[in-house]
Amino acid sequence: MIEILILSLVQGITEFLPVSSSSHLIIISKITNFNNQNLTIDVSLHVGSFLAVVTYFYKDIYNFIENKKLFEKILIASLPVLIAGYVMIETGVIEKIRNIKVIGWTTFIFGILLYVSDKFKLEKSIKQLNLKSSLIIGIFQILSLIPGVSRSGISITAARFLNYKRYDAAKISFL
Repeated sequence: MIEILILSLVQGITEFLPVSSSSHLIIISKITNFNNQNLTIDVSLHVGSFLAVVTYFYKDIYNFIENKKLFEKILIASLPVLIAGYVMIETGVIEKIRNIKVIGWTTFIFGILLYVSDKFKLEKSIKQLNLKSSLIIGIFQILSLIPGVSRSGISITAARFLNYKRYDAAKISFL
């Protein structure tokens, strides 16, 4: 039970940063020799984060009723990672890449990529999100299935490469 509490705290803290919360769960489990850390626990902890995001962004989510176009674009951006995640779980690939070496390399590489993307021009807002941008961000999110690649970080990176303002890139990521 204490293991789940500690992993919940790690998940809660790291989910809202552009770092991979999944990789932190794996690292903490390795360091502390937790036996209960696995993909099922990770998914359960992510559900808690999802509920926190829904609570925080409830006004924006409610506005989806009024702004169906934005909702459609966010939904389209979510489809590639859902499909790729299903395939990776069904083929067993996901378990093979859940290791410290992969986490180390991906954290390093995608941290640099996020830094570089932050140097792009800032001009677009979330109101300018179009179908093409949604698909590009969605395809980038597939990379977040690799431990060490933050879903929010890679979504922000993609949006920044597409010239979205930092705030709007983060908002797109969380929505």
